[in-house]
Amino acid sequence: MTRGELLSLLAPYGQEHLLAFWDELDEKQRASLAGQIARLDLGLIDRLYHQGDRRADYGAMAARSQSPPAIRLPPARNPFSREEAVAQGRQALAAGKVGAILVAGGQGTRLGFPHPKGMFPIGPLSRRSLFQIHAEKLRAVSRRYGSAIPLYLMTSPATHDETVSFLAQQQRFGLAEEDLFIFCQGTMPAVDARSGRILLAARDRIALSPDGHGGMLAALARSGGLEHMRNRGIELLFYFQVDNPLVEVCGPEFLGYHLLSGSEMTTQVVAKRHPLEQVGNVVQIDGRLHVIEYSDLPDEQAHRRAPDGTLAIWAGSIAVHAFARSFLERTAAMAEALPFHIARKKVAHIDSAGNPVEPVEPNALKFERFVFDLMPYADRAIVVEIDPAEGFAPVKHGAGDGYGTPTWVQSCMMAQHRRWLRQAGAELSEDVPVEISPLFALDAEELAQKIAPGTIVAQPTFFH
Repeated sequence: MTRGELLSLLAPYGQEHLLAFWDELDEKQRASLAGQIARLDLGLIDRLYHQGDRRADYGAMAARSQSPPAIRLPPARNPFSREEAVAQGRQALAAGKVGAILVAGGQGTRLGFPHPKGMFPIGPLSRRSLFQIHAEKLRAVSRRYGSAIPLYLMTSPATHDETVSFLAQQQRFGLAEEDLFIFCQGTMPAVDARSGRILLAARDRIALSPDGHGGMLAALARSGGLEHMRNRGIELLFYFQVDNPLVEVCGPEFLGYHLLSGSEMTTQVVAKRHPLEQVGNVVQIDGRLHVIEYSDLPDEQAHRRAPDGTLAIWAGSIAVHAFARSFLERTAAMAEALPFHIARKKVAHIDSAGNPVEPVEPNALKFERFVFDLMPYADRAIVVEIDPAEGFAPVKHGAGDGYGTPTWVQSCMMAQHRRWLRQAGAELSEDVPVEISPLFALDAEELAQKIAPGTIVAQPTFFH
């Protein structure tokens, strides 16, 4: 496109500044910038900025919300037994009807790690990466049920090339080439919070960021992933995020509850430990499930109690879901209609003179979609409560040893593996470092088949 053609696109929205350095660019840089501009939905960006973050009345929503349909942990009375659910999940796995979606577009910046987060070495003793742990869990489940489970792995433009290269170098950690489908999520530009002008990261480059995990569905459809699933006969998808090494990948009990309930979208939750815990709150409003983010939940509603004294809004989402493929196909047409959430962030950019700017305060608006916004579209949706000690330990940031740090995550992993060893009849102290590869044992029951009762573990041991 010529400069004049680009200006005709930009002028109605006041974004002509994107061409401020056009005369200084070479032909390759001009072609790159022109392509970036052509891919922008300038009308959408203009509407998002001028409508502002028109938040719903979350206080009113929370006040009339009810507890979501739930499978609770014992001793709660559930419509299906654990044994029924496990049997149903195992049947689907053995029949080759299950696939997995791994969201891995994040950088390891907050971990002080200059690579995709999935490459971060989290194994307490082995230093295995998050990617390796997830891939080995998937291989172990496939081996157990005698059926391949394809992995649909979502990257972002910032992580795609390095992720593809890393997995190729590692020979996909044993995953068959036909069982790994890598696709890249879309992007949205950052805009100046005061003026609405799209920011430039460089003279020939717009400041872009991933469009959020809610962009998964559009990216999956755009890449041919949904067609790939259909051709493979996949009917059920297990969705998880790369930062949680404790997740039970394609656990048959969870999948079984989803199937027995006739659910189109099932969400793993943990019971909130206190009213203001920083998790998304899954609630039911007018017969549909919604998530109210902790930052949008008024304190009064967060503290509201049920008649039995427990929290009325109790279900904290951990970003683990099961989807019916038919539901993803049905909603793919509306994937672009999912609402954008607006966040005020610090975004590095160049100024009108081309000088780099590193803001010390939030200066820009970013636009993201969230996958939980699919919930209200599901004709039937439920939540399944899990014990966080057995399935939720996300690595979020690198400093210290508190919640979300690598040190804390590794302690959670080792605590789980010590429990498995004791259940399998081993003897060990409370603090001995241990780690178990999923290829050695997926759970305590399998571990008991691998070690002799009374096995003494007195020193750091990696079982693999």
